[in-house]
Amino acid sequence: MPLTPIAEKIERGLKKRPFGESLKLDCGGDGVIVLQDGVLSRDDVDTACTISMTRDNLEKLMAGKLNPVSAFAMGKIKVSGDVSIAMRLGQLLKG
Repeated sequence: MPLTPIAEKIERGLKKRPFGESLKLDCGGDGVIVLQDGVLSRDDVDTACTISMTRDNLEKLMAGKLNPVSAFAMGKIKVSGDVSIAMRLGQLLKG
């Protein structure tokens, strides 16, 4: 699965930095990564915040090659729901 390495990295990050929010990273046809109550899943469920982007842009965010704020401003990522949860995205990407 294309998102498996990314999901594994985020899961390692969760062990270091618990994330109690409800967040979905939606990469369209490549799948989703859902974080709810500190647990990662690949099930597409409703969350308080959804961040939509391509798998390529998610990989760039994870590698520090794409700034989340700049990506949002350029339309490379879209946020729906509770934007304050999206603002904490950086904490997950440091895993």
